[in-house]
Amino acid sequence: MMKAKKLLLALLVLGFAGIGGALAHGVRGQVGVYVNPFWGYPPPFYYPPQVIVVRPSPPPVYVEQYEAPAEPAAAAQQYWYYCAAAKGYYPYVQECPGGWQKVLPQPAR
Repeated sequence: MMKAKKLLLALLVLGFAGIGGALAHGVRGQVGVYVNPFWGYPPPFYYPPQVIVVRPSPPPVYVEQYEAPAEPAAAAQQYWYYCAAAKGYYPYVQECPGGWQKVLPQPAR
């Protein structure tokens, strides 16, 4: 019986020592006996906070459209026009009685 009293006294001293330290820091302590039918679980009034995870939306994806390069404005500038009757090229020969012939440009010799 003496041993039980010493044990109870030691527990009370330790409990009050813990409360005193907590009160010094502005924390209130309580000593009590909780009866809980859910052994190993928190009391039924306690629910853990829900964890909500919101994933950020992926960044937008931009796809550029391919634009074909524009063809030269005047296809006439890619050819020379030769007049066989006058034996000359346009613009040096202004009129050609036999009609013009399209000729690919030739480098100067």
